[in-house]
Amino acid sequence: MTQHSTKLAVAEPTPQPYFRFVDLFAGLGGFHAALKRLGGEAVFAAEWVEGLRVLYKENYGLLPAGDINSVEVSDIPDHDVLTAGFPCQPFSKAGEQLGFEHTEQGHLFFKVAEILAAKKPRFFILENVPNILKHGGGETMRVISRELSQLGYEVEWNKYSPHEFGVPQIRERVYIIGAMGGLQHFTWPKPARTSTDIRSVLDEYPVGAKELPVDVVRCLEVWNEFLQASPPHLELPSFPLWSMEFGATYPYEDTTPYALIEDGQNLDRYKGSHGAQLEGLNPTAQLASLPSHARRPQQKFPKWKIDFIRQNRQFYSDNQSWIDPWLPKVLSFPSSQQKLEWNAKGEQKNIWNFVLQFRASGVRIKRSRTAPSLVAMTDTQVPIIGWERRYMTPRECSRLQSLGDVILPVSRPAAYRALGNAVNADVVQAIARPLLADMLLAGVSSLDATAA
Repeated sequence: MTQHSTKLAVAEPTPQPYFRFVDLFAGLGGFHAALKRLGGEAVFAAEWVEGLRVLYKENYGLLPAGDINSVEVSDIPDHDVLTAGFPCQPFSKAGEQLGFEHTEQGHLFFKVAEILAAKKPRFFILENVPNILKHGGGETMRVISRELSQLGYEVEWNKYSPHEFGVPQIRERVYIIGAMGGLQHFTWPKPARTSTDIRSVLDEYPVGAKELPVDVVRCLEVWNEFLQASPPHLELPSFPLWSMEFGATYPYEDTTPYALIEDGQNLDRYKGSHGAQLEGLNPTAQLASLPSHARRPQQKFPKWKIDFIRQNRQFYSDNQSWIDPWLPKVLSFPSSQQKLEWNAKGEQKNIWNFVLQFRASGVRIKRSRTAPSLVAMTDTQVPIIGWERRYMTPRECSRLQSLGDVILPVSRPAAYRALGNAVNADVVQAIARPLLADMLLAGVSSLDATAA
């Protein structure tokens, strides 16, 4: 590993920029960093988090406006390119998926559309979570595409992850682009096939690296005992291991526990989480003794859940002899820590050899070739460097977003949250270069060219 000291790669300001852009929902300025490297000049930015507004000014010399809803569109300067990582929470699988109905954030796409309609920049680049393509059965994306097309733009979208551009992070995002003059000369960048390794962004002597709390170490040690208790010849499955299904017998394929109780039946003859006896409990207590994923008020489980339950029960049935002695050790953990995602098929079964992450879906284990996705949740979900038994530092996570030595929030949780919300600058730059090729070749903003 090497000590990193590379400064944020931005182009020096030029008297006449190649193009002018606006940066909406700016955050840490991933769009700004990418377009500045291509010779662009930001003429307007907006960010509602006050601390990030201050940092944006320190990093880029421009103080963003606050809440974009409070900005009069006529006050936004003319520009060639609009960029916006409009809030993804309304469309994320991790949230309630309220989409446009989200009371605070779901409508913000339409504010972007309003600005495009009034200012008519030649290009736009938008970013969001992949689930936006499937949200509402595809209707959300149809609305977005229709709105943008009606404004005169040819619209396309594609999915990319930083690891496809040499950055060791798997974090797929959707990029939506538009051009007022059509996209006939645009070609999406081809993902690189080069290997990556998280060690390339790690510091040899990380400053302020946070050690793992005792309860985190305990959880990982217990799951390490699970790995090492498994027979050497056994290849662990790729589906998520849900230990709460080990010993459970409640019905799940044709009905649900909730549906049975609603129908006036009880669950006396079944077993709940980790084989807990349900006989003699009242209906409320019976539901409480089930895995959290089985308590939902559903008449039927979705296919993916049925498949996971079936696979886990079969895995337990096939391996009960060595799982049963281990199983009591996991019972005291929170539900999310009772699940394991083994993404290291064929590797040595030692949890400390890998990059680890605590997610709502379980303890995730990945090879060092890539880091798990940065998420804007809590600092407990920061990737863990197993072989060093520590969390990644904010500076190392900044490199995963291709932001170099950009100034970060002083608060560690705030820094991780901002990085989890950030757009990857290298991916944006790879998309923007061919999209803006004619302006870059001309070396002058279309606004200046028009004025001339």
